Amino acid sequence: MHISRILVYPIKSVRPYEPSSAEVTKHGFTYDRCYMILQVQPDGSLKNMHVAYFPELTLLFAEINFPKDVNVEEAFIDLTWRPPHGESKDMKVPLVPDTTSLKKIGVNMHSSPTEAYQMEDQYNKWLSACLGYDVVLAYLGDNSRSVLMSTHQRSNQSQAQQGGWLSSITSKLPTSIGNIISGEADDKITFADCAPFLVVNETSLHDVSSRLPDGEEMDITKFRPNIIVSGAESCWEEDYWSELQTSSDVKLHLVQNCVRCVSLNIDYSTGKPGQGESGKVLKKLQSDRRVDKGSKYSPVFGRYAFLGKGGEGKVMAVGDEVTITRRNAERTTFDWPGISSYSLSKSS
Repeated sequence: MHISRILVYPIKSVRPYEPSSAEVTKHGFTYDRCYMILQVQPDGSLKNMHVAYFPELTLLFAEINFPKDVNVEEAFIDLTWRPPHGESKDMKVPLVPDTTSLKKIGVNMHSSPTEAYQMEDQYNKWLSACLGYDVVLAYLGDNSRSVLMSTHQRSNQSQAQQGGWLSSITSKLPTSIGNIISGEADDKITFADCAPFLVVNETSLHDVSSRLPDGEEMDITKFRPNIIVSGAESCWEEDYWSELQTSSDVKLHLVQNCVRCVSLNIDYSTGKPGQGESGKVLKKLQSDRRVDKGSKYSPVFGRYAFLGKGGEGKVMAVGDEVTITRRNAERTTFDWPGISSYSLSKSS
């Protein structure tokens, strides 16, 4: 198997930047989801914006541009608004802005709060004019969010798939042994939903596309992945992937499933809910992909992942060979409080 694509989202919920390689950190790819757009409410409060509820965000495209001397202080995000009708327009957003004079605001995603910086009016007004309502652009800076779901697997996980005493114990648990240890204090994330990385299997995408009319293919970017792996022998085998290693010596721990919502039904060309069969992808997957006990009504596609030891600062590239070095005996159970229907207390 190989990495076929790498996707980085400088601004959460807008279209991704697709580099040929990217530096990995414990918080994800460098610059991934370092910005987020929030809607200004009538009372002045700010509302998180996600594709599922604000599909027009898919009409915004983000590209990272570095100067020739790779001076990050001069780098910028080239943000483009491309409506289905009307002219496109562009704005440059600093990749790493000076936060000295910026207002601090609170952002609470999935019960995991953090501080952020509200960007200057020139950026907020431009985005508001594009979207047709008042928004602000928030920059995360050096802040981060806590991970509330289980993230660490026991070192002897592989014994579960080999049988023996550990396998007999895990068979009596409501979830796999690799999913009973809650997130540790050093597990931090950006504006990404639940984990630093999201890994998907391209072979599984073919299964999704087979559910659409002839000639139609599912756009894999609707699943918002960071790493797309090609060459897997079968679809959905990633449900059991526990540890992944690349030929660039990057190790990822794949700890939980990514459960899906109505964002899969969005038509990215119009920024609106899709029409016809492409607007029913979520329902199509609900027929047989509700395989996670922690979110029994939501289908699964992809695995949330965390960086293994020694990987900080290494570079992952398209074309890197991928080896699955550990597999789970059972599917893991999604357990982020408030999102999942499964409580951490049930596994203790």
